[in-house]
Amino acid sequence: MRDRSDKKKKATALSYKPGEDRAPKVVASGKGVIADKIIEKAKEARIPVYEDEHLAETLSGIKIGSEIPQELYEVVAEVLAFISRLDSGYLR
Repeated sequence: MRDRSDKKKKATALSYKPGEDRAPKVVASGKGVIADKIIEKAKEARIPVYEDEHLAETLSGIKIGSEIPQELYEVVAEVLAFISRLDSGYLR
């Protein structure tokens, strides 16, 4: 059995501009200290942070500047819809 303490935190930042982008793009990605910095910068900018270990693992394999693959559209759309509801005060 593998010790989970050796697993480093992973974070990936996505950008999506409806009407401009065909699909969300990876704009930052890292693990360990870099993942912590990505999360810190997002929080400083009041950008919602969505945590999903499996999605983070998958997104971390995508090259920075690349669009996400089509097989991730549905799950990422769900995340973006959730964040959109947060931004519009849906959960306040």
